[in-house]
Amino acid sequence: MLSVDHPRYKWVALSNTTLGNLLATINSSIVLISLPAIFKGINVNPLEPGNVSYLLWMLMGYMLVTAVLVVTLGRLGDMYGRVKIYNAGFAIFTVTSIILSLDPFDGGGGALWLIGWRVVQAIGGAMLMANSAAIITDAFPAAQRGMALGVNIVSALAGSFIGLVLGGALAEWDWRSIFWVNIPVGVLGTIWAYRSLHDTGVRRHAKIDWWGNATFAVGLTAVLAAITYGIQPYGGHTQGWTNPWVLTGLIGGVAVLVAFGVIESKVAEPMFPLGLFKNLGFATGNAANLLASVARGGLQFMLIIWLQGIWLPLHGYSYESTPLWAGIYLVPLTIGFLAAGPISGYLSDKFGPRPFAAGGLLVMAASFLGLLALPGDFNYLVFAVLIFINGLGGGLFAAPNTSLVMSSVPANMRGAASGMRATFQNAGMVLSIGIFFSLMVAGLAGSLPHTLSGGLTAQGVPGPTADTIAQLPPVGTLFAAFLGYNPIGQLLGPHVLGALPAANAAKLTGLQFFPRLIAEPFHDGLVIVFWMAIGLLVVGAIASLVRGPKRAYVDPDLVAHEAEAKAEILDAQPLAPATGVAEPIEK
Repeated sequence: MLSVDHPRYKWVALSNTTLGNLLATINSSIVLISLPAIFKGINVNPLEPGNVSYLLWMLMGYMLVTAVLVVTLGRLGDMYGRVKIYNAGFAIFTVTSIILSLDPFDGGGGALWLIGWRVVQAIGGAMLMANSAAIITDAFPAAQRGMALGVNIVSALAGSFIGLVLGGALAEWDWRSIFWVNIPVGVLGTIWAYRSLHDTGVRRHAKIDWWGNATFAVGLTAVLAAITYGIQPYGGHTQGWTNPWVLTGLIGGVAVLVAFGVIESKVAEPMFPLGLFKNLGFATGNAANLLASVARGGLQFMLIIWLQGIWLPLHGYSYESTPLWAGIYLVPLTIGFLAAGPISGYLSDKFGPRPFAAGGLLVMAASFLGLLALPGDFNYLVFAVLIFINGLGGGLFAAPNTSLVMSSVPANMRGAASGMRATFQNAGMVLSIGIFFSLMVAGLAGSLPHTLSGGLTAQGVPGPTADTIAQLPPVGTLFAAFLGYNPIGQLLGPHVLGALPAANAAKLTGLQFFPRLIAEPFHDGLVIVFWMAIGLLVVGAIASLVRGPKRAYVDPDLVAHEAEAKAEILDAQPLAPATGVAEPIEK
């Protein structure tokens, strides 16, 4: 076991925290790509209206919990030791992976088992993510910090795409294997972390801000959950934004978050030190991080739909195999992340982080412009180059942005700052699902009904039946494409298909009919989604370049402690015999 003064210790800290970050983020996407196999394995049809909530919470629960808890767990790391909280996270993550793989139920019970234990697993993941950047910042000198954070953060971002490939491959074998794969890595990482990592940061003994924790968790959960349910149909509308529960969640959640802000400005030891935002680097860095995360999340979901629902079936891939091949065809995106991240971190140490952070977001925006120009049935080489460029942009941004945020706070606040940065990143991913799915559904609602009705009647489907199917909420079609399903056979049913000529029935249920049918409406929605992403990235780039007076965060607890210490010294000073004035204190 190396001491903290050993020249190799910082590399041990980087290696272990990178492994922890990678494990935590792979699991946010490995379930995403494996959902068809999971639902088939527990005998749940994800396209039935009553099961949509299972689908959404399987997708969202992990990201929602990490978004809510990372600040609290980063704060606890400042108080009780970042390594201690990090190590506990590794252990929790490993144990819950074993429990998830042992799901004993079928149907709704099996889905609830997975959702519930994924929430517990997310607590372990949040412990890892909240403290890894702080541990690295403590271990590395300022001259190497950008490079180290670049390796760590890019591994986390790349993990979300590695999970797509890994999940697709493992789900082909057995859906439980997506949890088995965590166990040996988790056991190794847990033992390694307990044996090799040391707390080198400034320990901060303080009280837990219970009211702040409670209002933050309730408010953020309400808002993000309401956005999630807003994309589901309600009362004859294609989306649920008029649902009283959704409105209550949005309005009530915002009100609770406002109360949270008031509480944090009043309590002596806040969970979320709002004073950190007086530092321009911290404030603009987190704003850019949130905007980039929303845009990146939107890209990930749209590319999966594009590949699994349209491009791969058009090129002869069976629907059952599309999750695996979608992950494989997205590999250039991961390569771009891995190539640019460490290099960008190294260069930002030499030349400053702001130009690289802003430039990375502009490169990502340019790749979105290129993707807008592609047809639904694109040339893959062009597509691969564009997503590689997008990955490069994300890698250029990640390390300088993290270095800018983490280097702008005092050493004793790095755990809280790391948690706040992770909150913005994870909340952005959850927001992206609500925002971009809503935009996509809005785009589909304009052209899909007419296209669907016309395509079905052209194959002999009776007009009333075709019109009924065409009026179904577009979100069902979107989820079908997202999961790699061909819903035409299920929508028409055996009676309608049996009454059609065999050639027509075969064409309707074949590989190409559904993808060709939705390609044009999907592109209409894609234009809206990608322009929104471009706007977010440009604003994020501007935020990354903004400079102003740097205001250091003043910790009131430390000020009070210093005042008490000075008072004790003054009381202990001997008085001068002639004047009664204390002897001067040497500084």
